[in-house]
Amino acid sequence: MIKALSFLLLLVACVSTPSEAKLSILRPQPAVGFNVSHVQSTGTCSYTVDITTSCSSTRYTRDQISISFGDVYGNQIYAPRLDDPSAKTFESCSTDTFEIYGPCAYQICYVYLYRTGPDGWKPESVKIYSHNSRAVSFYYNTFIPSDIWYGFNLCQNGSSSHRQCACGWFIYVVVGLLVSLLL
Repeated sequence: MIKALSFLLLLVACVSTPSEAKLSILRPQPAVGFNVSHVQSTGTCSYTVDITTSCSSTRYTRDQISISFGDVYGNQIYAPRLDDPSAKTFESCSTDTFEIYGPCAYQICYVYLYRTGPDGWKPESVKIYSHNSRAVSFYYNTFIPSDIWYGFNLCQNGSSSHRQCACGWFIYVVVGLLVSLLL
């Protein structure tokens, strides 16, 4: 009976841990120390960037919007001005598509947006397509602060967060086995 209870505890621990890891939601952060002057000019590749503006954003924005994204190897793509108020860019509930050229990167793992101006702007998501890697999506759904690079850097966090999840799962297994041996 006690061994069956221990086995059940072990099973619950193994099943519940991965679902808990899925509950952690990444949020965009200010890019501390980020510098667009490191843009490389080696090779020219094309990137398609879809930016969806949230329906809870201002109706339209006159703000200047820039984007920078890249890979873990330092290949950085930068577009200094995506906005065009005369073309109704970044209106609420809309998706704008941009063709951006820059150095050839591997898997895109970070993206930062920069906004300057009086109106405010709330992107819902940024999706980046390239020929060298799979499409990647970043979900903002928050207003971008003015005059600061703001976004996601998963280049270093991706593998380390996976290791934390695996480590947490492993601890549950070891504790479950120790409990079953003691009983």
